Amino acid sequence: MRIAQIAPPVERVPPEGYGGTERVVSFLTEALVDLGHEVTLFASGDSLTRARLRSVCPQSLRKMPDCRDYLPYFILEIDAALRSEAEFDLLHFHTEFLHFPLFRSRPNRSLTTLHFRLDTPEVSALFHGFPEMPVVAISEAQRRKLPHARWAGTIHHGLPKNLYALGTGGGGYLFFLGRISAEKRPDLAIEIARRAGLDLVIGAKIDPRHDAEYIEAVRPLLSLPHVHFLGEVSEREKQALIGDAVAMLFPINWPEPFGLSAIEALACGTPVIAFPYGAIPEILEAGTTGFLVQNVEEAAQAVPLAARLPRKQIRLCFERRFTAERMARDYLAIYEKLLG
Repeated sequence: MRIAQIAPPVERVPPEGYGGTERVVSFLTEALVDLGHEVTLFASGDSLTRARLRSVCPQSLRKMPDCRDYLPYFILEIDAALRSEAEFDLLHFHTEFLHFPLFRSRPNRSLTTLHFRLDTPEVSALFHGFPEMPVVAISEAQRRKLPHARWAGTIHHGLPKNLYALGTGGGGYLFFLGRISAEKRPDLAIEIARRAGLDLVIGAKIDPRHDAEYIEAVRPLLSLPHVHFLGEVSEREKQALIGDAVAMLFPINWPEPFGLSAIEALACGTPVIAFPYGAIPEILEAGTTGFLVQNVEEAAQAVPLAARLPRKQIRLCFERRFTAERMARDYLAIYEKLLG
């Protein structure tokens, strides 16, 4: 099959640091190539892929300090994909919904994965206006927020099977991975670690353009004696940081559409202690791969329980449910159904 994958040009594919959507697009693209398909990736010019790469910008927009507006590049990229539409059986978009007006006359030529939260009135209004556009949810929790969309399916994210290996958990610390934001609540992770009597290592992006007030409130906590703040961490650093952790803390405060870092933990055999919002109850198997808790106190009490979970069993759960090959085959089934 001839497939176009259209990624946001904001981050490199795959990203060097934080960037969940771009990471998933990379994993899907490479898995489709492995399965023998002809794939073209529309992404920033510094992206790394075994597919054919087409770009409208020389590097990721976040690396272009003079770029003050991302929207023109999104439009240029979608236009480039549209002008080469005849080369593909199907075009798979990961760029939200800017392409909807261009494809509504032939909706089955495109598929859109929705990587963002859907519980806003603006998004609901948009899908009332484009009921013919086929879309994929990344969790059932996300999908329930938009019942009137044309759902082609729900597909959980996946990681390459050999991207991470089973860790030992011998580092004696808890780990937080993500963003310094009110949605991710690293301040709660810091308090959970304090109550559990363990150090907390934080690998997280700080973006002052978002949650500036929250970032300033949390900044003093990053200097506490039991907190070790690393900033954004690379793919190479994650193996040791996640694999050596006693557990990953995921004290989110929003309807998480998926939670990629949670399955990164499972791939390392590291249990996850999380608040039960959004997709997290779909991802975790309570008592097997981690624990769902309601508050900071329950999270601290779960730490010694998590430390006793068999890490090999957690890794096997990842291999059964969350590999990139499984994700790619699920998407291929939807591509074939759309194309008839």
